[in-house]
Amino acid sequence: MGVTVKICGITSVDAADAAAKARADFGGLVFHRASPRYLNPVHAGVIAERLRGRLRMAALLVDPNDEEVAGVIAVVRPDFLQLHGRETPARVGAIRSRFGIPVIKVFSIAETSDFSGVASYNDAADMFLFDAKAPESASRPGGHGAAFDWQLLRGRSFARPWLLAGGLNADNVARAIAVSGAVGVDVSSGVETAPGVKSPELIRNFVETARNAQFAGGTDA
Repeated sequence: MGVTVKICGITSVDAADAAAKARADFGGLVFHRASPRYLNPVHAGVIAERLRGRLRMAALLVDPNDEEVAGVIAVVRPDFLQLHGRETPARVGAIRSRFGIPVIKVFSIAETSDFSGVASYNDAADMFLFDAKAPESASRPGGHGAAFDWQLLRGRSFARPWLLAGGLNADNVARAIAVSGAVGVDVSSGVETAPGVKSPELIRNFVETARNAQFAGGTDA
């Protein structure tokens, strides 16, 4: 089976169609106002209907309160909630329990010690996502197009399925998979021509390259 691929930060019907036609597994919709990929409820509803039944949808939120989560669910009816903030295991578990929707918990990685708290989320989350840690001055936790050292993931095992994110594009995703051992990848800025503007061609190339990575062999680590 090929590598799982998630296209995050979808902001247009064209991008939604491109992700579905490329046979991506997940499409991500962003509900963090500081992001250039933020969707207002009306626009999000239109894109969600375009994606529904074609791939699994993840709604990205950052440290949301229950009202925010409920509002997004009412409009989008996502398959997953992606929590990209400082949510504790207890908070992640509470959201998952209250709303009955599987959760992807994101971890910001820069060094080995950043993996120390992952296991505490084993019972709270359904999937993990490892992204590059944002700069101290950043106004949002992800979507910066920066990578972390993929070697940090080599040989690690986790209790939940996981995705690799951060600075990925069609040119480096095969190497990232080979180095990290990832069986799933997430991309946003790496398939854009400008912040929030997805390219159907780049989406197609990324999905194709990621899916073929397991057969490439010989990629340098």
